Amino acid sequence: MRYLSLDLETSGSNPQRHQILELAAVVEDTRQLRPLAELPAFRRVVRHPEYTGTAGALALNARLLAELARKEPNPELCTPEELLPQLREFLLAHGFKTDKHDCVAVTMAGKNIAVFDLRFLRELPGYGTLVRAEPAMLDPAAFYLNWHKDTRLPTMQTCKARAGFEDDTVAHEALADALDVVQLLRPFYELPGYKMVK
Repeated sequence: MRYLSLDLETSGSNPQRHQILELAAVVEDTRQLRPLAELPAFRRVVRHPEYTGTAGALALNARLLAELARKEPNPELCTPEELLPQLREFLLAHGFKTDKHDCVAVTMAGKNIAVFDLRFLRELPGYGTLVRAEPAMLDPAAFYLNWHKDTRLPTMQTCKARAGFEDDTVAHEALADALDVVQLLRPFYELPGYKMVK
């Protein structure tokens, strides 16, 4: 199976008001595993005319705002209008196909991707015509849930701790977080959940 592990950094949590600051994604093929550092990767920082956000989100993403403020050329810089066309080209270059409507439909993975990232993606020009997410998505929280003790799905930090990561802190950098999701899912490729059910 091939999927796209995708992560966003944003200026807040409201997709109608706040903006995508960074999008990163990596392509994973569960039949032909590569070292994490060799996975095909896509990263863009997104320039807007103005930025609207919450103090917490803007402080968390200060490094991105500094990158966006630089004047020198940056090949990873784009506008919101350019973001999905560039992601589409990346997907096509790495073997994803278009559907009958000429849209690239992708199985996506990410922590909270269905309730957070997808809401922002849907606001981008070209979503649903150039690129769209398949309805079913992979969230590592379901794989690291303690059904007897947890009262809610585990956070990314909890997932990393339960997986035995040496460092369970969350980078809040889109590419690093997308790679963490792949690393969290990999232990389950060899023993799919349905084989554990008697």
